[in-house]
Amino acid sequence: MTVRAILHMGDPRLLEPARPVSDFSDPALQTLLVDMHETMAAAGGVGLAAPQIGVGLQVVVFGFERSDRYPQAEPVPRTVLINPVVTPIGDDEDLGWEGCLSVPDLRGEVPRWRRIRYRGFDAAGRTIDRSADGFHARVVQHECDHLAGVLYPMRIRDFRRFGFIDALPPDVAAIDPD
Repeated sequence: MTVRAILHMGDPRLLEPARPVSDFSDPALQTLLVDMHETMAAAGGVGLAAPQIGVGLQVVVFGFERSDRYPQAEPVPRTVLINPVVTPIGDDEDLGWEGCLSVPDLRGEVPRWRRIRYRGFDAAGRTIDRSADGFHARVVQHECDHLAGVLYPMRIRDFRRFGFIDALPPDVAAIDPD
């Protein structure tokens, strides 16, 4: 299939809310999913949302067994998540450094719910209903934010904790959900 260009912050399409998928049998959806997986792999990411490649649909892909970029991260199941709903479990938040394929060369410290439940559908329209914590929860929240037109810098509370990778301490580049 095709490795697609990833939109960068400043492109207005990244700020538009995505539309729900209504036809799981549409061949264009299957093509999109293959392209998203290939684009994510080519970019070295661990997640990607359809709006990042200019498709305004509520579709995200994420997951890995082992990541060279994130050797400390626990595996995250390879997942296609369509029309997701994310709900926090409890009130606890974690601060963690994030980056994004759509916001290259920058990192920022972002609050995320520590534990979440996410629901939606897989590529065939079957229900997904999972709980997650840690890096898994961070990746899901980051990718699902894209579907609402939210980029991680919009969630940063302290802009002293935001900057270019080459200007930040070396350990900061360790977490990058996309």
